[in-house]
Amino acid sequence: MGEPTWGFLTNHAYVLRCLALFPQLTLREVAERIEITERAVQRIVSELEQEGYLARERVGRNNRYTLREGRPRRALDPTMPLKELLGLADDSPHIGGPAGIARNQSFID
Repeated sequence: MGEPTWGFLTNHAYVLRCLALFPQLTLREVAERIEITERAVQRIVSELEQEGYLARERVGRNNRYTLREGRPRRALDPTMPLKELLGLADDSPHIGGPAGIARNQSFID
């Protein structure tokens, strides 16, 4: 059997989860971890910022991202908080918390 042609989550969800867990990553590093182009990640981050799901903060020469709940996209969205959908704990230190995750740590960890 070959590679799957579909998945349960969208690239938007993968980008959000990756930046919630590793807010100090560059967009190039996000692209490498979730195996899409850097340009696609840039577009997704821009859309997520416009809709209020991500906040960008400049830290030196880099950006740091903070996950925000944003507005519901569909009628069923309010019944599942974004953190729950992305598999993140409510008290996760990676959501707007201090940096401290190595850049070479796996996205899956």
